[in-house]
Amino acid sequence: MKGKDTPILVDVRTGIEFRRGHIPGAIHAPAWKILLRLDKIPDDHNSELVITCEHGPRARLAESLLQARGYRNIALLDGHMAGWRRAGGPLEK
Repeated sequence: MKGKDTPILVDVRTGIEFRRGHIPGAIHAPAWKILLRLDKIPDDHNSELVITCEHGPRARLAESLLQARGYRNIALLDGHMAGWRRAGGPLEK
């Protein structure tokens, strides 16, 4: 995540969850914003995206929505936010 070509991290949790703590540099884009194209995800469909939610279901939904928009380089954060916190990953508020 600290390399030169870092992926774009997309956090699809609610605003309350995001404000309580998110991975530094994450873009907040709940699924409804992705659906209505109100998100701030770059237009380059070749961008490497890593999607996270709390446990996985919303991330999978967002992945499907982004694939329908033409994004192809998508991964889900292993362990999602619950795993990130358990591993002691940095959080920003």
